[in-house]
Amino acid sequence: MLDLNIYKSNDDNAWCPGCGNFGILISLKEALAELSLKPQDVVLVSGIGQAAKTPHYIKVNGFNGLHGRALPPAQAIKMVNKKLSVIVTSGDGDSYGEGGNHFIHCIRRNVDMVHLVHDNQIYGLTKGQGSPTTGKGQVTSMQFEGVYVDQMNPLAIAISAGATFVARSFSADKEHLKSMIKAAINHKGYALVDIMQPCVVFNKVNTFKWYKDRIYKLDNSYNSSNKFEALKKADEFGDEGIPIGIIYKNEGQDSYDNLHPVLKTGGNLVERKWEVKDTEKLIDEFLFN
Repeated sequence: MLDLNIYKSNDDNAWCPGCGNFGILISLKEALAELSLKPQDVVLVSGIGQAAKTPHYIKVNGFNGLHGRALPPAQAIKMVNKKLSVIVTSGDGDSYGEGGNHFIHCIRRNVDMVHLVHDNQIYGLTKGQGSPTTGKGQVTSMQFEGVYVDQMNPLAIAISAGATFVARSFSADKEHLKSMIKAAINHKGYALVDIMQPCVVFNKVNTFKWYKDRIYKLDNSYNSSNKFEALKKADEFGDEGIPIGIIYKNEGQDSYDNLHPVLKTGGNLVERKWEVKDTEKLIDEFLFN
């Protein structure tokens, strides 16, 4: 296990006191340390939002993208250098709203990377508008009469679209969240971890108590390889209970880098020798074939 201090950032933290993001940050640091992943071997990628500030608060390689556009550069980073552990850390609005299209197609490609979604069921950075996961009827800073549409079910969408690892955890349960992050990192393929993360300022409904009263952990009797049972568990959300744990896992599907003919041979792209004549050959093939 590595010393946690190697991940210490000197940047001032701008999260609100009591924000659920703090629990995610410490769980992520401890997961990296226990897996002995050095800062130079990890890349955190984010879009825009409170959750997307995470790369500033942990000393590893970081990339801040555009709003909803965290997944494309993360996939590119992993394809160029397969040796890196690539982790996307962004919110529910950034991942499921603006980034919804990228979310679906990232699942299709099954790139070997981790997607941590800080799901506070609200837009925290832009002062409390309803996000894709805000409950129907919930009054927000912009929806004065309540949200009109049904909330999105990201776990069911991910499983239906073919995701090979889908999990859920809770930011206030450090040990459970850490175990989910470690399992996601060790999984070969795209791994989604949806994290219930209360926003203490703008979401007065989905509080720490609201989650604690409803969350229950999946035990060893649950079979995460059964897709139909996983869809049933993904559909549980609310007063009937919120299951946390690995909802679905499929180890039998190849990741993108093992399928693409250029990526699966010849070693890391970043380490390959490239000369002008190689580019000229490609141009000639494009122009004359």
